[in-house]
Amino acid sequence: MFASLALIFRILAAWALAIVVAGFVWSGIFHGMDEGPGWVFALLALFLMISALGSSITHLRRVWLVAGKLDATTLSSRQRRQIEVPMDAGAAFDVVEKAIAELPRVEDIESAAGSLQVRAYVRRVDPYNGRPPSRWNLPARLAIKRNSVLATVTPGQGTCSVTLLFEPDAGVWADLLAVDEGSNYENAEAVSRAITRRVAEQRRDEQAAAEQTATEKELSVARLNLLHAQVEPHFLYNTLANAQVLTRTDPPRADQMLGHLIQYLRSSLPSVDESMSTLGVELERTQAYLEILKIRMGARLALQVDVPPALHSLPLPSMALQTLVENAIKHGLEPKPGGGTVWIIARSFDDHVTLTVADDGLGFGQSTSGTGIGLKNLRERLRLTCGERAGVAIVSNFPSGVAATITLPRDAREAIHAA
Repeated sequence: MFASLALIFRILAAWALAIVVAGFVWSGIFHGMDEGPGWVFALLALFLMISALGSSITHLRRVWLVAGKLDATTLSSRQRRQIEVPMDAGAAFDVVEKAIAELPRVEDIESAAGSLQVRAYVRRVDPYNGRPPSRWNLPARLAIKRNSVLATVTPGQGTCSVTLLFEPDAGVWADLLAVDEGSNYENAEAVSRAITRRVAEQRRDEQAAAEQTATEKELSVARLNLLHAQVEPHFLYNTLANAQVLTRTDPPRADQMLGHLIQYLRSSLPSVDESMSTLGVELERTQAYLEILKIRMGARLALQVDVPPALHSLPLPSMALQTLVENAIKHGLEPKPGGGTVWIIARSFDDHVTLTVADDGLGFGQSTSGTGIGLKNLRERLRLTCGERAGVAIVSNFPSGVAATITLPRDAREAIHAA
């Protein structure tokens, strides 16, 4: 109530002072004349005071309808808002610019991305529908037609501070003689709501993207587990069958085969549910696997390993190395009457690491059966775990056999940890 009365008193006092000054000017102009023009000035002064009072009451009523309360802040014709936006400066500037551009009747928008400022003007509602007011309606003729909006974005640490100023497009005199009928308060609230809405929408989009990423990650893990489960299981069955035969024909070799099988399972079973391993662990598992095959194949199988110890910690999909070794033996060495050698070679380069499994078996074009599922699964697992630049290349080995090479980018370690 006090703020309302203070506003009415201020407006009426300012108009009364203006009328007194105008009275002195009037008396100077009509000095020495009869008293006739005096009543005209009195009527004019009364009309102006009534118009000022009516304008003040209209302002109070509209602010009450817009804000739901009357105090010094809501009644002021000049509004200021300070908003903290959890964005970087560029994103915050775009949000503020779009929020101001959505104001009704906005015009003359000036954006300066370099200085992070936006200035615009908003036309006030025209009660005369574009027609000029009556010549006798002096307050309407002197009424301010536009409001100005100035937004400044101040960068911070992870957040930005947005300062919004809403003022009449006029000098200080407007605060004394005219009111804005709550238009600047309305613009301030509208822009504040628009910024809050846009920030909330962006947060919802980020949350939805995070949930989608989490879902995709879970699907990727499920696909990796499925691909892992598709690794050829016949090795275990064949080994147990061979061990059963050897227990009757050659017990010492059966005992040796079971020992290697235990070592193989010990290195394999703890990582059944893990999609990623290391080159060192995979090498240990593969060597146990090959020791079992050596018992089955005898002198027909030889192994040469050239892997620097510094690469033992290299991340590698589980069973990736064994998949290549299985292919080398199954399609290259086992069908070959004299058997052959398997080479496991790892090399480090500036931007990538290579892991090669080569053999001197039958090579391409021979009558070896294979579905290609193992290599297809390996390529898919490499793509999901190590990125699009990881892959497998298969070429002919010289003078015979096949060489399969896994290529891993140097940044695969960071990509795996991020995943």
